[in-house]
Amino acid sequence: MTGPYDDIINLPHHVSATRPKMSAINRAAQFSPFAALTGHGAAIKETARLTSERIELGESEIAVLDMKLQMLQESSVDHPEVSVIYHEPDKSKRGGAYVTASGALKKIDDVEKVLIFVGGEKVHISDILGIECELFVDLD
Repeated sequence: MTGPYDDIINLPHHVSATRPKMSAINRAAQFSPFAALTGHGAAIKETARLTSERIELGESEIAVLDMKLQMLQESSVDHPEVSVIYHEPDKSKRGGAYVTASGALKKIDDVEKVLIFVGGEKVHISDILGIECELFVDLD
């Protein structure tokens, strides 16, 4: 049986005298897959990320929230410790997430309609779902 490569089939493997031998890892990297659609994986993750819709409070819940805010404003306690649950809108898609901010309350700004914490964090009053504080022990 004769073939077109019979003249080279038994020759020794060529080893370069000028170039170093490539490692197996580097050789394998030549054949690894590449990201043909750059950013496609990130877009899929973003689409799969869940957000929640804002809960609309009823009249009685709004009245309780207003009463708690009034109590905080009229309180003689400097910087009371509060825990606020509020809706934080998502920056890239519809909806958002409910998060809790806790700390010493610096003031309630009636002009901007925000709670300002001692650390500088601001929470819009319209986003608040609930407020907890030791001042409200008798309310619950």
